[in-house]
Amino acid sequence: MELSKTRAIITGGASGLGAATAEYFRKMGAQIMVLDHDPKGAAFADSIGAGFAETDVTDETSVQAAIKAATERMGGIDACVNCAGIVIGEKTVGRDGAHKLDSFRRVIEVNLIGTFNVLRLAAEAMSANPGPERGVIVNTASIAAFDGQAGQAAYAASKAAIAGMSLPIARDLARNGIRVCAIAPGTFGTPMLRSLPQDVQDSLAAEVTFPKRLGEPEEYARLAAFIIESGYMNGETVRLDGALRMR
Repeated sequence: MELSKTRAIITGGASGLGAATAEYFRKMGAQIMVLDHDPKGAAFADSIGAGFAETDVTDETSVQAAIKAATERMGGIDACVNCAGIVIGEKTVGRDGAHKLDSFRRVIEVNLIGTFNVLRLAAEAMSANPGPERGVIVNTASIAAFDGQAGQAAYAASKAAIAGMSLPIARDLARNGIRVCAIAPGTFGTPMLRSLPQDVQDSLAAEVTFPKRLGEPEEYARLAAFIIESGYMNGETVRLDGALRMR
């Protein structure tokens, strides 16, 4: 699949890794529909020549409306990149008692169920495309799926599930001509992380094996593009982390 001819939806596409992906894909000629819960994302989408749909990834009706809007705007969907996600750091038992069940449930709801909600409906839309390859889905896991740190029980669980479901969903969608992969990023210089004090950023970069720096969001975007264009790549979770292994 050629990126320049791709019609893609990108969740969490108004900030961080999602915004970098939307911007890079547009630069390479792809049609883009940005899906984000923040209505301010419309201005970003407009600035790169993309469409926008205010979307709650956990809500079926909201995602259905976004898929419909994307299909009408672009004439169909060939790729789905799921970047929407949240992080809540909380110990299993901390100073204030046990981990709040509501916060654990919320992380799973957005990161895991939200990802699955979008991909299943996107896959349904892609199935209407002419074959043999009808679409590609790229999900965002994390190295926390494998090296989760203290306070990351909910986040690590959600990302491990995203990695774990890549192969069975790829097998499910083989008959539909749709490939499924996941990217597991390490420590990336998103706007949120770049807002931290410089000494904190430097200490995070120092943990990376090589190169000793934070990942650039466009590097995520380039890997997502590579997966879309590499027709034999399927069912894989790819670490993108400078060989970082969290302690």
